[in-house]
Amino acid sequence: MRLRASVLALITLALTLVALPAQAAGLTATFTKAADWGSGFEGKVTITNGTAAPVAWNVQFDVPAGHSIPSAWDATMARSGQHYTFTPPSWAGPLAAGATTSFGFNGSPGNFPGITGCTINGSSCGGGEPQPGVPGQPGPASATSTTSAISLSWGTAGGTVTGYRVYEGSTLKTTVTGTSATITGLGTCETHTYTVKAYNSVGESAGRDVTATTSGCTTGPLPRHFLTGYWHNFVNPAVELKLSAVPAEYDLVAIAFGEATSTAGEVVFSVDPGLATAVGGYTDAQFKADVAALHQRGKKVILSVGGEAGRVQVAGPAAATTFADSVHALMQSYGFDGVDIDLENGLNATYMAQALRSLRSKAGSGLIITMAPQTIDMQSTGAEYFKLALSIKDILTVVHMQYYNSGSMLGCDQNAAYSQGTVNFMVALACIQLENGLRPDQVALGLPAGPGAAGGGVVSPSLVNQALDCLAKRTSCGSFVPPRAYPDIRGAMTWSINWDAGNNWNFSKTVKPHLQGMP
Repeated sequence: MRLRASVLALITLALTLVALPAQAAGLTATFTKAADWGSGFEGKVTITNGTAAPVAWNVQFDVPAGHSIPSAWDATMARSGQHYTFTPPSWAGPLAAGATTSFGFNGSPGNFPGITGCTINGSSCGGGEPQPGVPGQPGPASATSTTSAISLSWGTAGGTVTGYRVYEGSTLKTTVTGTSATITGLGTCETHTYTVKAYNSVGESAGRDVTATTSGCTTGPLPRHFLTGYWHNFVNPAVELKLSAVPAEYDLVAIAFGEATSTAGEVVFSVDPGLATAVGGYTDAQFKADVAALHQRGKKVILSVGGEAGRVQVAGPAAATTFADSVHALMQSYGFDGVDIDLENGLNATYMAQALRSLRSKAGSGLIITMAPQTIDMQSTGAEYFKLALSIKDILTVVHMQYYNSGSMLGCDQNAAYSQGTVNFMVALACIQLENGLRPDQVALGLPAGPGAAGGGVVSPSLVNQALDCLAKRTSCGSFVPPRAYPDIRGAMTWSINWDAGNNWNFSKTVKPHLQGMP
């Protein structure tokens, strides 16, 4: 009996010793990526209470810029920027000693590298960071390019590294053992974003992003960073001006507007009689002479088609041909350097693209093509305006979206509806275009020139400069910081030159010098 009692005591002691590590582990939270399908991912956090008492848990972590978590289950979620907090759902009590629970969430986009800065009840998650054995994140990355290739290099990752994988989105482009790689077979002036991950037998590290554009881009006849202004061919409460009164700060003048006729796709233009009277007389011949004078000053003049009341319709092949023919005829007659698409009453991307390509074939490579969509038109690549921009990307000069008369809109982080009239609004909405196919040199910010120019979204020109710096250098940002810098961001547009005149030229005199000082 004594022997059996001793054996029993030893067994009891052994069981006690086995239980100790679980208690010593304390409270932990472990993140795993359950699925990733390119456009989104599913994450899971498992919480283990290795203490001797019930615990009410609180898990917090950050996700990389550009990623977001819109929904979660089995937990209550709160968000502040890229920082997320999860607490037990209302129906759950404290987690019992030795017990395990979990919660899950869906996020976007895919190719999610993992969470960072994980804490549970204020202490390290213990299992929330990359598991032991997975390599660390590669060091800072850089890129150089030719007309057909982009060469990447990056710093060595910590830990045990078998090699490095280079992804574009969810597509594996190459695998190397060193800290450099070259992606070939690219086209001229193409922008690509690559993600470099270290890997070993345990798994992959967090990714390191790098964006580059192949050489061969042509900015055309306009400066690297330029200012566009609309000129009124009508009378309204703004200041009426002859074209000769446009100040030197404006690089590109968009004549508002070319008008429709009863023939589908046809565009006509002549000096408005009301405007001619308001400025003391103004003929088509004088207008043409002023266009030529602007050319002598190094400026470009284009015809804007549409506007709020514009009814130009290009919805079929015949209308596309008529549009190209009529706009080209106006270019030859008045000296216009191109066309601005500002249709706020319906756009057919397929046939407008056909029309613009036909116009390009007539006018040549110097043709300037700009677009002035409303914010709602550029929220998704499935919208007609966005589809048009992407389909003519090879001949498109710039999109200067109207960041006004909009109300609040989602940005590229899909996090919150940002309020118009703020740096966050301008940067987060520009980011949608920049991260979904347009080159930085094809994106500009369109803002009202001052009070009276728009019903909403009027901003101080200094905020426009802040937004440009945030996009170009990731400095002077608000709470939203873009996922990368876009030093080639093209510039700004204002509605309008006439409203700018009525506001002491505050917009052009503030924004143009800033554009000239940008790298």
